[in-house]
Amino acid sequence: MENLSTQYNTKIKGDLQKDLGIKNVHAVPALKKIVVNMGVKDALADKKNVETAAGVLTQITGQKPKITKAKKSIATFKLREGDKIGVVVTLRGKRMYDFYEKLVGIVLPRIRDFRGVPLKSFDGRGNYSLGFSESTVFAEIDPSKVEKVQGIEITIVTTARTNEEAEALLRALRMPFVK
Repeated sequence: MENLSTQYNTKIKGDLQKDLGIKNVHAVPALKKIVVNMGVKDALADKKNVETAAGVLTQITGQKPKITKAKKSIATFKLREGDKIGVVVTLRGKRMYDFYEKLVGIVLPRIRDFRGVPLKSFDGRGNYSLGFSESTVFAEIDPSKVEKVQGIEITIVTTARTNEEAEALLRALRMPFVK
């Protein structure tokens, strides 16, 4: 079976160009990158939590995450500027397409009572965000080894200019939207 990037370049791109009425082949929307983000709940209470989250994200994406730090201090959260508060991975190229295929083909169908992803999650500039309340929806994560349930956020960045173009692209790439 051919991979998603080959399918996109051979068939999907041409179909999208016709459907959206785009003259220039380079203006056809495409996946640019996928950003997988994890804010760590008790990062300040225990420094090991950030490393645990980094390990989880490495298992899910197959890439070492970057640790994100607080941009400014917030006294009510006892947060100081520069504190480690999360982990993020940016996927591009082959890894991005592999992750997208895994997300659409394995992860989303595994969710209980799944009826499709909402259409409201576009940002107006052709990017789509998706959140999971726990990382155990991914097959790589063993639920018995998880001490803390951690949320995960996925942003699919496309070259589309509008929500409609991005939706057409993601539909063509088999994203299961709510009917």
